[in-house]
Amino acid sequence: MDPLKISSPAFRSGEFIPGKFTCQGQDVNPPIQIEGIPQETKSLALIVDDPDAPGGTWVHWVVWNIPMIESISENSVPGEEGWNDFRRTGWGGPCPPSGAHRYFFKVFALDTTLKLPTTTTKRQLEDAMKGHVLAKGELIGKYKKL
Repeated sequence: MDPLKISSPAFRSGEFIPGKFTCQGQDVNPPIQIEGIPQETKSLALIVDDPDAPGGTWVHWVVWNIPMIESISENSVPGEEGWNDFRRTGWGGPCPPSGAHRYFFKVFALDTTLKLPTTTTKRQLEDAMKGHVLAKGELIGKYKKL
């Protein structure tokens, strides 16, 4: 499986995510670039989570059935959105209670489209993707409240 190359014009991997994309800013999703999508891909999926949250991994965004696009626009709904740990669908920006946290933007190229309800969680999406992942990649950003 070849990796996807995931990047953002808003921040470099391992660097801090600009405040605009967080709970202290406009709380909109950052733009994401995707390279190396396999030709046989039918759809993309995206999971954004924070493994540094005090109570365990915190899910910020769950999206599937994203068309084979090479960029996800800022402040967009690129596909079907599921349930995040803010108890709603859509993007929930970084908002760590203390210290700097890491945010993993994980993109998956799938050989199918998925029929899932809007109440789908990260775990349910991961289960539905099993056996269908052609390639994956990730981008890591950090954030600390000002």
